[in-house]
This record gives sequence, C-alpha cells and structure tokens, in this order.
Amino acid sequence: MQDLLEDELNNLGLIPEQCPCDEYLIYIQLLEEWNQAYNLTAIKEPKQIITRHIINSLSVLPYIKGMHCLDVGTGAGLPGIVLALAQPDKKWVLLDNSQKKVRFLQHVKHQLCIDNIEIIRSRIEEYVPTISFDTVICRAFAPLKRLLQQTGHLVTSSNQLLAMKGEAVDDEIQELAEHNFQIKIFDLPSSDLGAKSKLVKIQKLN
Repeated sequence: MQDLLEDELNNLGLIPEQCPCDEYLIYIQLLEEWNQAYNLTAIKEPKQIITRHIINSLSVLPYIKGMHCLDVGTGAGLPGIVLALAQPDKKWVLLDNSQKKVRFLQHVKHQLCIDNIEIIRSRIEEYVPTISFDTVICRAFAPLKRLLQQTGHLVTSSNQLLAMKGEAVDDEIQELAEHNFQIKIFDLPSSDLGAKSKLVKIQKLN
C-alpha cells in the first residue's frame, strides 16, 4: 500500500518524503478496523481509501487559506484529518454530530498525536465558534443551497467556503444565482482510479 500511496502522491505533484505517509497508512488501518464495527465510510477497501479518500482530500491543498480552518460534517475525518496531517502549522476544527464518528476521530487524534485539531460534536446550525475561520470546507456534505443555509453564520466576505463535489454540480450552482455570493469552480486532480470531482469556492460579497 505504501508504494501505491507514494505513486499517487507523485501523480498529485507532492513529494512523498515530505508527506506524512506513515501517519496516513496508520489512519487507513484504523479506518479499516473501525469500519468493521461502525460502518464509518462506504469505501472500505484500503486501495480505494487511498485513491478516493486520501488523494481526493489532498487535492484541495492549494486552496486552503489562512491559519484557522473548519471541516463541516467531517465524518471519518475527510478531508480534515488528511489536511491537518499535511499542514501541521494550521489549526483545524473537525465538526460532526455523530457520536461514533467523533469517537473515531478522538481515537485517531490520540493514536497519531495530532496536536493541531479540535474535535467537536455539534449540529452545524447550533455551532457557535469562539474564533473566525479563514477556510470552511466540506466534502459531500449537502446540496449547496442547504449548505449555505446551515453555514451562513460562518461565511463572511473575508473568508471562504469550499465545497468538494462530484462532477454534476451545475444545477446546484444555478439555485444560488440570486444570492449575493462570488462562486468559482475548479476541477480537482484525481487518481486514475478515483472519481472525478470539483471544488466550489464560495465567498460572500460585501
């Protein structure tokens, strides 16, 4: 699996020696173990976890801005855990309302000694942060219109909301046409074995 991970990192333009490969492999092992009992993710095969979860999460690295980041509906820590390991200088809050997923995240944090993440169990609508976030991100969380309704108290003109989506995102964007947002769409690089995806960047206009 290490060879596959390193090959995929190279394909993404990342240098494996500068990436926390050992931590990613341990994370994959922990996810495998917990998936057997708790069904945390639909994808359970280790090679697919690399191509469709790890690499997909890392594909947004160039778009993460600022020091304080929030992963909304993080689930099993995707993309938050992966990005926090890749950028230990940034501070991450991982938010999810599922008790079993929060327990898994706490276990991963302990096992990998990840100092730059805070794990919070809460519904996004009820979450009141004590800081302002530079980047708010989510992956396959909700349709864009509902996502903006739920994160409206977190998105300002001075930060960004990043939504990782599949290829078919045009209809969701059309629903936002009358809203006061600047929207940009980026094609994300992907593994040859992974699904194609897009990143929707949303900023509130003054």
